[in-house]
Amino acid sequence: MKNHPKLWVFLQRILRTLQLAIRIMHPGGEIGRALQEMARQELRPEDEIAADLLRNAVLRHQAAEANLRRWHELTPREQEVSALACLNLTNTEIANYLTVSPETVKTHIRNVLAKFNLRSKSELRQILGDWDFSAWVETNIRRKNQKTANQEAPLS
Repeated sequence: MKNHPKLWVFLQRILRTLQLAIRIMHPGGEIGRALQEMARQELRPEDEIAADLLRNAVLRHQAAEANLRRWHELTPREQEVSALACLNLTNTEIANYLTVSPETVKTHIRNVLAKFNLRSKSELRQILGDWDFSAWVETNIRRKNQKTANQEAPLS
């Protein structure tokens, strides 16, 4: 293995992962007991339930990664509008918050929905439902508004 140090590191990482999986999935472990209980309730084999759970977790992870990629493709203003929409603000409230017209907000929403291949703001809220936009709004919008206000303040 001296000639292939990357392969050796890779194999060691796989071994550690398998050891962890064995510990976690062991029948006496928390996940093992949960699988046994689900198998008993659903009258299905444990390995079938574990495969379904893993498949669903992978699909959710892939969807989350796709949503994050799409998020980064949005313009800064589209991100602002999306974040505020996900916080359940109306178009008028978003317009007032960002000092733009409600029609401008509608245009940004339409663009965001197209980029995410969605039909409504409620679908957008649903796919980004586990994102915490309150902190994002604080960092990205309020600070920008404060900076703009400070720049516009007359010098004494």
